[in-house]
Amino acid sequence: MNKLNNLKPQAVFKYFEEITNIPRGSGNMDKISAYCMEFARKQGLRATIDSAKNVIIYKNGTKGYENAQSVILQGHLDMVCQQEDGMDVDFEKEGIDIYVEEDFIKANGTTLGADNGIAVAIILAILESSDISHPPIEAVFTTDEEIGMVGALQLSFDNLKSKKMINIDSEDMDIVTVSCAGGSDCEVTLPVTRELKKGNLVSFAVKGLRGGHSGVEINSGSINADILMGRILHSLEGIEIISVNGGNKGNAIPSSCQAEILVQGNETVNSLKKIEQTLKKEISAREPNFFIEISCEKEGHFKVIKEKEKLIFALMCSPNGVMEMSAEISGLVETSLNLGILKTEENSIYMLFTLRSNKQSAMEFLENRLKTLANQIDAQVKTGGYYPPWEYNENSMLRELYKEKFAEKFGKEPKIEAIHAGLECGVFSSGITDLDCISVGPQMFDIHTPGERVSISSVARIYEILIEVLKECK
Repeated sequence: MNKLNNLKPQAVFKYFEEITNIPRGSGNMDKISAYCMEFARKQGLRATIDSAKNVIIYKNGTKGYENAQSVILQGHLDMVCQQEDGMDVDFEKEGIDIYVEEDFIKANGTTLGADNGIAVAIILAILESSDISHPPIEAVFTTDEEIGMVGALQLSFDNLKSKKMINIDSEDMDIVTVSCAGGSDCEVTLPVTRELKKGNLVSFAVKGLRGGHSGVEINSGSINADILMGRILHSLEGIEIISVNGGNKGNAIPSSCQAEILVQGNETVNSLKKIEQTLKKEISAREPNFFIEISCEKEGHFKVIKEKEKLIFALMCSPNGVMEMSAEISGLVETSLNLGILKTEENSIYMLFTLRSNKQSAMEFLENRLKTLANQIDAQVKTGGYYPPWEYNENSMLRELYKEKFAEKFGKEPKIEAIHAGLECGVFSSGITDLDCISVGPQMFDIHTPGERVSISSVARIYEILIEVLKECK
């Protein structure tokens, strides 16, 4: 303990160090929630805890701020637990071994959990303070954010009165996030029947594509291996399809896809080589490492899919990638989708699409496009995994106030950005009418990896700005 004792602001780093000693991986929330409740008891503050282990701590406004409109300060309690090869940390029972190196706090061989433990520490320091002027505060600590915003989605907003909220779950102190995408999963299942046919089995795979995150990197130019496989299958004449499989996560752009086909004669292998050369010329600037690997050829009897044309239709006609760019925020992908999983079962073809949009109506339209496509091939559709978008607010007082205080302190304005990924702000803005919300945070690098680190000086700067913003919320 006390490894961070000499760092300032002292209260922030005191609480962050205490938090790092508490096991708090997603799904393991009991101890960290109990810690927050005990903090409230010691400080004489009213607090509530719900069945999802979300904790809300209430603090009255300081002198002169008693009747001001309250403000939500919000962060999540869980962390992503990863460790380097050779480490043997039991995240269910053990905390994190931290150390200081120059301007950074790091962890020994594991994730640090500054995402989002540093937010919790900042909020606790403000709640503890006796010399910070502020309006009434509703401090909201949510659970299991990293596995789908589980706690926030179960939170009762009846317990909150605020119309302003500062989320502290961003990783760049020079950026104020003002909008995020909502999302949903769309499962399309195509029933198939099979018949036994004789011929030459050819197994081949699309490989070497870059892949990437379906939110952050959807506009990077990465080509979806599943969609590319549909194009290749459409180009091959006289084939039967046995199986096609690509991708294993809905939110990842597939970098490879494998297919087994049945052909007559030996011309198909030559056709694949010609297709490979054509595609290399077309996509090499975006996908320099693309190739087609032919791994197996053998003769025999095989069960082929009778609904081949429906499968190829789905892969050729499915919307995929960037659908719309924002007209309000330059460079922002507004709506997208990704075919993340393509899987062949004995009696079905399963396709999982991950949908994202910063506008609710656009996401609903995209869902309806997929449902219409599925209807054409007699496929079943199931939607789920929904989380709401946080739409851009042109008239945000909180955004302008934060920009002003940032400029006063650093002589420049912060960047105003929206992200094509999810934040809990979307859940809160859907539950609280006319919520004025921003997301900020200190400088963090390599989150969700054992290389995760947080800048000490940036924590101090964010803390100072938040204090100035709260002073103005009178």
